[in-house]
Amino acid sequence: MMKCPVCQVQLWNMQYVRVKSEKTVSLSVTSKKRWSQANGSGSISNAPTVALTVPLTLPSSLTNLSGDLADHHGSPLNNFDGMVNSLGPPSPGTFKGNRSSSANSYDGDMEDMTEVLVFTEPPNRKLFCLLCKNVFKDPVITVCGHTYCRLCVTSSLYDKCPVDEMKLAVVVNNIAVSEQIGELYIHCKFGCKLAGTGLPGEFEVDPEGCPTTMRVNERREHESACGFAPVQCPNNPDCPKILKMNLDAHLETCNLCKCDHHKYGCHFVGTQEQVNEHLPNCRYEGIKEYLQTSEDRIRELGQTISQKDQEIGFLRSMLGKLSERVDRLEKSMELKINYLDENLTRMEKSVVEIDENQRGISEELIDHRHNYSMVNSELSMINARLNSGGGAYDPQQQYKCKGTFVGHQGPVWCLCVYGDYLFSGSSDKTIKVWDTCTSYTCQKTLEGHNGIVLAVCVQGNKLYSGSADCTIMVWNIDTLTHEKTLQAHENPVCTLVAANNMLFSGALKVIKVWDVHTHELKRELTGLNHWVRALVANGNHLFSGSYQTIKVWDLATLEIVHSLQTSGGSVYSIAITNHHIIAGTYENCIHVWDKNTYEQVETLTGHVGTVYALAVISAPGTTRVFSASYDRSLRVWNMENMICTQTLLRHQGSVACLATSRGRLFSGAVDSTVKVWQ
Repeated sequence: MMKCPVCQVQLWNMQYVRVKSEKTVSLSVTSKKRWSQANGSGSISNAPTVALTVPLTLPSSLTNLSGDLADHHGSPLNNFDGMVNSLGPPSPGTFKGNRSSSANSYDGDMEDMTEVLVFTEPPNRKLFCLLCKNVFKDPVITVCGHTYCRLCVTSSLYDKCPVDEMKLAVVVNNIAVSEQIGELYIHCKFGCKLAGTGLPGEFEVDPEGCPTTMRVNERREHESACGFAPVQCPNNPDCPKILKMNLDAHLETCNLCKCDHHKYGCHFVGTQEQVNEHLPNCRYEGIKEYLQTSEDRIRELGQTISQKDQEIGFLRSMLGKLSERVDRLEKSMELKINYLDENLTRMEKSVVEIDENQRGISEELIDHRHNYSMVNSELSMINARLNSGGGAYDPQQQYKCKGTFVGHQGPVWCLCVYGDYLFSGSSDKTIKVWDTCTSYTCQKTLEGHNGIVLAVCVQGNKLYSGSADCTIMVWNIDTLTHEKTLQAHENPVCTLVAANNMLFSGALKVIKVWDVHTHELKRELTGLNHWVRALVANGNHLFSGSYQTIKVWDLATLEIVHSLQTSGGSVYSIAITNHHIIAGTYENCIHVWDKNTYEQVETLTGHVGTVYALAVISAPGTTRVFSASYDRSLRVWNMENMICTQTLLRHQGSVACLATSRGRLFSGAVDSTVKVWQ
């Protein structure tokens, strides 16, 4: 503790003071940025990073002190600024490039603004912090394993990881990311200016500024010596700011200089002769040794405070980790106690769930009966119209989900219809037979395959099923029994179709042709470049889809008559209308060709996933195409104007297959259900 040699008042190492009563003031060591956050009220932040608050009695003449020590005989200890500015973290700002604790800025008028970072090329998005949305500044790895800015982790703005909701705590510096950012090229901050958008923190290249570009890790070396840096005349504060490269020329013409004690608060400015005359009479000349000693003490105190602040931070981090460990132990004990309680109440919950399931089944049964009456009514209308020669049935304009078939224990990959029967193949290695006319229930489950059932088709009274076990099984539809198994391929059977007493099966780079009566292999169609995932027979032609190719085969000669090239990866589905060939691809697109000229006429977009299946329902004057996608949706397309008229969203998983019957649409999905649309 020291005394002022002028008035003998006790002096403290301080930067700011504020009046708490008429004769008591609070002396605090804090940073300029926290002082600036006091909304101009002249008071210090309520929670400074480091604060030394000591009551002190002052003479009544000094009770109106406010601001820094400049009011005490006009002598601020300006060198204290640098020390206290390092005590606390910089206040966050609004910026587009990056932030920094640097007090320098591109024009010298905004010393507390964010650091200017204008990259020559946009940085990789992986170098952006998920918390502040800017390029990493001092990246660190946290306890959850993710990387964020150190300031984001240690500030009070963010307390949890946005990815896994874990509490944020610094583990170690991410040196690899720091080096990667350090290699990025940026413009010199003295060659940038505020962007014309007017938004704070946005900068752009200033053609009149420094043209130099450098790596991020080289910017300090360049900008400290950059000739475009604005500086103040060291002699005359009234001189306007000038560029550093013009400072020497300016000093030759500027004949003013400051008092030697200007750093202690003397504001005298004059010529060298006037300064020499002023110096013996300067109020600080007699106490310069005392002021220098005070400055040294303040510097030492600042270093001590900084060290203690780091120790406090470390202790807080350790305390936080211990607190988290205690929380985990408490949660572990709670889980064990809850587990014991759950064992006691599990039977009661099971009974409640059974009751709820019974009520749900009863409600579904009521819905099914209602749907059954609706279907019967519509069938009567259809039969009356067909018998009267009215033509084909025209489905409703808007399709709605009328019911759901539930029973499979895995994703449903294929569907086909035969009369009132709907056959569905699944990952549970079974084929279920559903009644779509009266009971709307599963009539039988066909078992026998050792792999996922990927394809089903009907020819006569026979059902054919292809599987990932590389076989084709033949079933009698009248008796719903297994008749024969064909060792068909060396790879999974992806698709099946029957036409002209022939069964076609698609696999990797080959289509095999089987006689439907003898079940003997007649021929192998080769020349395919990838998996054959789609086969459709229409008229006299067979259409096969593989990687970016649709081949058209003559059913009589089994020779290729045309080949259509597509974009968007593998062809997963094909549909044929009276006028068009339609294909769904891996890359979300549906391509449409003219059936007669084989010219592509349109590409339908809208899905955001692979188009797994296509189906067609035609009515007088209207043809609708249905598409099923990995994005869990079905879309309805009007082929007259090539637009999507409806999007159907009811499945909880990717929609993998479609089938149509009597104006109804059936869709099977990865959620293990089959839905009925009408």
